[in-house]
Amino acid sequence: MPYKAFIFDLDGTILNTLSDIANACNTMLQRHGWPQHEDNAYRQFVGNGFAMLTRRVLPPSLLENLEDKALQELIDEGKALYHASLHDRTKPYDGIPEALAELKKRNVSLAVLSNKPDPETKELVSYFFPGIFSVVHGGRDGVPLKPDPAAVYETMAELGATKETCAYVGDSNVDMKTAANAGLFSIGVTWGFRGEEELAKANASAIVSRAEELLQYA
Repeated sequence: MPYKAFIFDLDGTILNTLSDIANACNTMLQRHGWPQHEDNAYRQFVGNGFAMLTRRVLPPSLLENLEDKALQELIDEGKALYHASLHDRTKPYDGIPEALAELKKRNVSLAVLSNKPDPETKELVSYFFPGIFSVVHGGRDGVPLKPDPAAVYETMAELGATKETCAYVGDSNVDMKTAANAGLFSIGVTWGFRGEEELAKANASAIVSRAEELLQYA
């Protein structure tokens, strides 16, 4: 059936943010004399919020004895570095601006729901997709991160959408689990950070390999 509302993940779904995320985290690691990671390694590090990202990039031996306050300082340091270079190398995936414009032309309600911190999520969406999305949410205090469905329900209510009229679009198993937990039709995109195999294993309702393929669900 045609869906009247789409909720999109951000990183790896509509924006390729990998290089800027990797650069910020590697700069933090370099400052402290810790090993850095190749950009491609960050494909597996991202997806569960910035705090988890920081834990994943730190040396495991360090984490064993790291106090909460010290860990929070590293998380904040990484966030500040990332915020300072949000769109140095970030860009929309091929065909995404055109597909979003066509969805909007068809009167589909559009939202972004990300585990990326809320200020950075809003700034990136405003910068790259002005006037496209009606609702934009990132990770916020007091709201569980995906795959918990709480933020999905909130976003659907703001869109005036129901489970029957809303589709969820993402690139990872976190996204497919989020959609399943919320009872939504899930569309996995293969151009992002994780790929088709992970999406299939996560029971995506549909999988697309080109942005224009999203239009068949609207």
